[in-house]
Amino acid sequence: MKHGLVLEGGALRGLYSMGIVDVLMDEGITFDGVVGVSAGAALGCNIKSGQVGRALRYNMRFAKDWRYCSLRSLITTGDLYGAEYAYHKVPKEMDIFDVAAFNANPLPFWAVCTDVETGQAVYHLLEDADDETYDWIRASASMPLCSRIVELDGRKLLDGGVADSIPLAFMEREGFDRNIVILTQPEGYVKQRNRFLPLMRLSNLKHYPLFLKAVAERHVMYNEELAFVRKREAEGCALVFRPSSSLPIKHTSHDPKVMRRVYELGREQALLRLQEIKAFLSVSVD
Repeated sequence: MKHGLVLEGGALRGLYSMGIVDVLMDEGITFDGVVGVSAGAALGCNIKSGQVGRALRYNMRFAKDWRYCSLRSLITTGDLYGAEYAYHKVPKEMDIFDVAAFNANPLPFWAVCTDVETGQAVYHLLEDADDETYDWIRASASMPLCSRIVELDGRKLLDGGVADSIPLAFMEREGFDRNIVILTQPEGYVKQRNRFLPLMRLSNLKHYPLFLKAVAERHVMYNEELAFVRKREAEGCALVFRPSSSLPIKHTSHDPKVMRRVYELGREQALLRLQEIKAFLSVSVD
């Protein structure tokens, strides 16, 4: 039996997920593998380095720093979240990412990206924390129109959520038969067609028709994945966390109080369901 953790994206809605993850780490609850998409990768990598509270701490600290996330950053660098500042300077100089702990932890951690030339998901195993790993995480979280394409290993990459928003099926293919899935939208949420698709067709993304096709069909893929999650939940193979209502935060925020509130909502829910989590992970599968 292998236990997996699936972390959906959602930009700063991911702080809700990190509230749950930090409770799991506080309680010494471990997994055999983790997959993170977009914010699920950018924030969730702290589970492999064992750094409780770090995701909330640095987002609050740099909430009003234009170099971290701002329209000014988007205009001057091409990235809403500053590629160099947010993904290299912060973890290496300002809120230190524990490279030694990350590298020593054998936990398999995958980041999901989308190949803009094929429109297909790329699942990259993050093993050693280095500049390339930071760029894989950046690629996973690089939202179309808000980020430059990231080139790695001969691929051109953007937001993993375009091709695979909730990679529960991927984890099952990898042999993880009991998975905790953390979603960032409430029960009953139905994704609609991307309203920014016409703008994407006018941008440099017009050169990548298969990516645009994936964007156009993302709502269908996402809603099918939600249905699959519900099915596996009903079958007892997945334990699912969802916020009880829409989280009180947008994709970005410059308000540390709002960030903390979203994070605390996750912590509160995890603490309420702590015994359920432990029971789920202790059940054997025939």
